[in-house]
Amino acid sequence: MTVQDVSKSKVSQQAVQELAAMMRGEVIQPGAEGYDTARQVWNAMIDKYPALIVRCAGVADVLNAVTFARTHGLLVAMRGGGHNVAGKATCDGGMLIDLSGMKSMRIDPILRTARAGPGLTWGEFDHETQAFGLALTGGIQSTTGVAGFTLGGGFGYLARKHGLTCDNLLSADVITADGRFLTASSSEHSDLFWGL
Repeated sequence: MTVQDVSKSKVSQQAVQELAAMMRGEVIQPGAEGYDTARQVWNAMIDKYPALIVRCAGVADVLNAVTFARTHGLLVAMRGGGHNVAGKATCDGGMLIDLSGMKSMRIDPILRTARAGPGLTWGEFDHETQAFGLALTGGIQSTTGVAGFTLGGGFGYLARKHGLTCDNLLSADVITADGRFLTASSSEHSDLFWGL
């Protein structure tokens, strides 16, 4: 697929401009400065051309992007840390919702828990947890994203003693395809939590 093919998206420029006006992050289209860099994932064998790249700066941006994609019938791909060996964090002709800039991190040293944003990599996560003498069964490569690795099960250096990364997940904030913000845990939306 070429950039010219992608530009034939069924979404009007006015709709894209309205989306951009609602965002704190940026909306990038084919042909725009930075498009080629923004569409790349760590695995250089994956070479896809989204019609829109939405770089989210917060939850409101994600909600707006999901609603926009649903309204306009766009294929959606989600990017967390951007490592993406399998190529599922991007798409041809749809919307790439890029969460890689959402790198919040909060450690509770008393409860020995961490709250990680969807754009964090394991190197960034480990940097913060080590300051408190904590560790998690995380990725072996520091460039792997925390969110995707966790949702894929997660086998790391500490797995034999502490289980998979997903075994240590306490809850996850999720935005559903119909635009609802939910917190999934063993006690709240437990079926969604099990699915994660």
